[in-house]
Amino acid sequence: MTPLFGHDSAVAAFRAALDSGRLHHAWLIAGPPGIGKATFADKAALRVLAQGMGPLGTPGFDVPDDHPAAKLFASRTHPDFRLLKREVWAGTAPNEYIVPEHERSGSEPVARGIRIKQVRMLAPMLATSSSLAGRRAIVVDAADDLEKPASNALLKMLEEPPASTIFLLVSRSPDRLLPTIRSRCRILRLNPLKSDAMASALRAALPDAEEGEIMELVRAGEGAPGRAIAWRGLDMAGLDREIAALVEKGDPTNARRAALAQSLALKSAQPRYEAFLARAPAKIAEAARSRSGPALAEALALWERATGLATAAHGLSLDAHSTAFELAGLLAALAGEGRRAA
Repeated sequence: MTPLFGHDSAVAAFRAALDSGRLHHAWLIAGPPGIGKATFADKAALRVLAQGMGPLGTPGFDVPDDHPAAKLFASRTHPDFRLLKREVWAGTAPNEYIVPEHERSGSEPVARGIRIKQVRMLAPMLATSSSLAGRRAIVVDAADDLEKPASNALLKMLEEPPASTIFLLVSRSPDRLLPTIRSRCRILRLNPLKSDAMASALRAALPDAEEGEIMELVRAGEGAPGRAIAWRGLDMAGLDREIAALVEKGDPTNARRAALAQSLALKSAQPRYEAFLARAPAKIAEAARSRSGPALAEALALWERATGLATAAHGLSLDAHSTAFELAGLLAALAGEGRRAA
């Protein structure tokens, strides 16, 4: 299983509840993308299942690899565990064939959300006693992906929780979940990793990377190792230089943002475009922290526009060229001459 770096206080809080025998039935694991929420939920679920079989003398979330629960969990065959996530299909139509995790290439179509059918498929397991652990664990990754009927079906389970069943809901945007779902969960907020934990996570995930590349990814990832790994090989330092030029010098002739938008609109540049959608609002927020008064208010307004545009670009499949051009204009607006150009 992927190692978990950082988040020591969250691990301690969950372990304290588990060891006390008063573990809440539903936990909302919240935080920005790429910081390890899914890994946290997996490790918490395994610890619950393993500890349900008997005391463990290991710290944190550690479960020995040769533990029976760990072996079953690794193969996703533990009878007391279920994972709900968007389905991956072998064809273009739903239900054509759901591809098992170990067979996926990454190019198969993915469902738009977690469907009510998937939630209802939990019923047979929940209608019986646990098979091995004395407890059952259900991970929803991510709760943000639940379609509305699926959210309502899950809510009924949270309102009348089955005995000895722990729900672990992963969420990057908990405010968008049903308030009634949030109210039935204990929230654990995971924060971006500090630089030393980031470096350790990246060294473990990328053993072939040189130290200079690790440090570059630490800076680019801003506390999110998953994001940094996804950005590897995209020349993030170069992208940051282009963003910095817009922020510092503006773009009175629109030449900088036109060139950037054209380069990001290429089909081969899709990963770098995705990175730009994340970096642009973050850079505006960074600039806002050094401002005050009217300049701060203007920077915050630009950040709100950039965040809304980046979010819409994902959800509505907006044209990459026009989206990158507009986002670059918002970056340029942070500079005096750039405000006039935007």
